[in-house]
Amino acid sequence: MTDNQSVLYKLHSAAREAEKVVMRIYGEGDFGTELKGPNDPVTRADKEANALLLEHLGRDFPSVPIVAEESHASAYANFEKERAALFVDPIDGTREFIDRNGEFAIMIGFAENARPTAAVILCPALGETYLGAEGVGAFMIDARGARSPVRVGNVATLANSRCAVSRHHRSEGTDARLKALAVKELVAVGSAGVKGVRIAAGQLDIFAHPTSGCMKLWDTCAPDAIVRAASGIFTDALGQAFNYRGAVSQGHGMLAANPVLHAEAVRRLTAFER
Repeated sequence: MTDNQSVLYKLHSAAREAEKVVMRIYGEGDFGTELKGPNDPVTRADKEANALLLEHLGRDFPSVPIVAEESHASAYANFEKERAALFVDPIDGTREFIDRNGEFAIMIGFAENARPTAAVILCPALGETYLGAEGVGAFMIDARGARSPVRVGNVATLANSRCAVSRHHRSEGTDARLKALAVKELVAVGSAGVKGVRIAAGQLDIFAHPTSGCMKLWDTCAPDAIVRAASGIFTDALGQAFNYRGAVSQGHGMLAANPVLHAEAVRRLTAFER
């Protein structure tokens, strides 16, 4: 069995090295922004952090494939056949990085036998780092280095819940599904990783991104592992678990909450689709 404490140490070490690259470029102002596709920007920071993480993680996990957003698919071909894999998003929330609002994160997730088992989400501009793993639990390290455990909140009804939603990726269909949840408040938050850790730490009650579009595993693995370690549930919007030995693109959106809220949200979103 993998020593998840050791895995977390290695993931954290890699993320801290990437943080130096990301924040150096964040301070320079010349991001070298390009578009990979419609509304899909990439910066020098994404690319340089991706390369550094590949090098660092490649040394610490020499036999584990690294499925990274800014890598060519050929670099992780056939990762589905391996027992374990790493999923890397060097900057989750690139638009937030460009907008300088601080809500972006370095995300590294580790999965074994199709399950997310350990992860780090480092939020450089916020001074917060979240780590979580099976058998270890979830915790946050603040800017002073103080470490404290985190756990999902205990709000029991959607009507009393505050829901983290996307700031940029919204549509009429998404908003109609969010309306069906009938939550108390929608709170726009950048980066799936930042949304995920807000749920893991009980700062918000539910994270709902109920779209018909598929998610990438580098967007889901790290928050999935940390929310699980914080006693929550993380799935697609219809309650299906992500399979980390499957296709890179999966599911229908994202949904995270404590078990009670998650079950209620799945019922409402499933009913909406009928």
